Amino acid sequence: MSDLACRLYAAHDLRIEDLPDPETSPDTAIVRVARGGICGSDLHYYHDGGFGPIRVSEPIILGHEAAGVIETAPDGSGLRPGQLVALCPSRPCGTCEFCRAGLERHCLHMRFNGSALRVPHENGLFRTRIAHPVAQCLPLPEGIGAEAAAGAEPLSVCLHALNVAPPLEGARVLVTGAGPIGAICTALARLRGAAEIVVTDVQDFTLGIAERLGADRVVNVARDADGLSDLTEGKGRIDIVLECSANAHAIAQAVGVTRPQGTLVQIGVAGPTPLPLNQIVGKELRLLGTHRFDTEFAEAVRMIGAGEIDLAPMVTQVLPAREAVRAFDLAGDRAQAVKVQLDFAA
Repeated sequence: MSDLACRLYAAHDLRIEDLPDPETSPDTAIVRVARGGICGSDLHYYHDGGFGPIRVSEPIILGHEAAGVIETAPDGSGLRPGQLVALCPSRPCGTCEFCRAGLERHCLHMRFNGSALRVPHENGLFRTRIAHPVAQCLPLPEGIGAEAAAGAEPLSVCLHALNVAPPLEGARVLVTGAGPIGAICTALARLRGAAEIVVTDVQDFTLGIAERLGADRVVNVARDADGLSDLTEGKGRIDIVLECSANAHAIAQAVGVTRPQGTLVQIGVAGPTPLPLNQIVGKELRLLGTHRFDTEFAEAVRMIGAGEIDLAPMVTQVLPAREAVRAFDLAGDRAQAVKVQLDFAA
């Protein structure tokens, strides 16, 4: 098997299959994928056969976090063979009302790699070779590795979340959930000058990674249910919450420790979730949602290329793509993994 793809047929039915040569077009480059990161939404597809109301109704290649090396590119594209690129999975139409208003992430006709939202599904990036739009292939400078470049997509999600939030400089910040998004938010909060960063989770392993990325204090709320009690004084001591867990208990606890007129940025997603509305209203809290990214992908690539952020501690395991089933099972175990990457060059 030379070229392969990681294709999901149903919950827990992930197959490694032969892949035909990608079809070229005048606006695409042929990219040999090097690394791909397994995201929480990939895990939902794998374990549940869908993500919220979105269900897998036909086989789909998963993956929307990846980087690879240019094999061929159209003349005048600015891309050259051998160049490492981060692959942006987001392809808005550019013509709908939201795109025209500069809100491309809300595009009415969005194509997003590895998404089962539309039928036929939009195949993802977990394959050895892909024809990808040249505009969505963002080059990295020499000396940057594929492991780092594959982190551009989750970094862009977190950059957008922090752009939605108030300024973090001098603020006391709570990050709830120390998975990949929580880990990156911790690193960015440190970069943006937060005065104190508190991170909560139910696993010591993930909290250890958060400490390496800049957390001042970590609390295992499963073991220490009252670990945030000091932050409830005076109606709450937290200025800004970056909520990455989508867990009802974590949200309620976060609301309890947030000061009046503080801000909770909801990054984690789930189904219908109870909210402590009386406290939200009584404290006049600002509850903000955040969705994907727009220009932040280019900013993420720039930061990685400039060495402004090091997300290496977050990548806890790298497995050959042919072992994707084992990798997906491992990625869902927060007792030993944060971000698992697939190595398509192995």
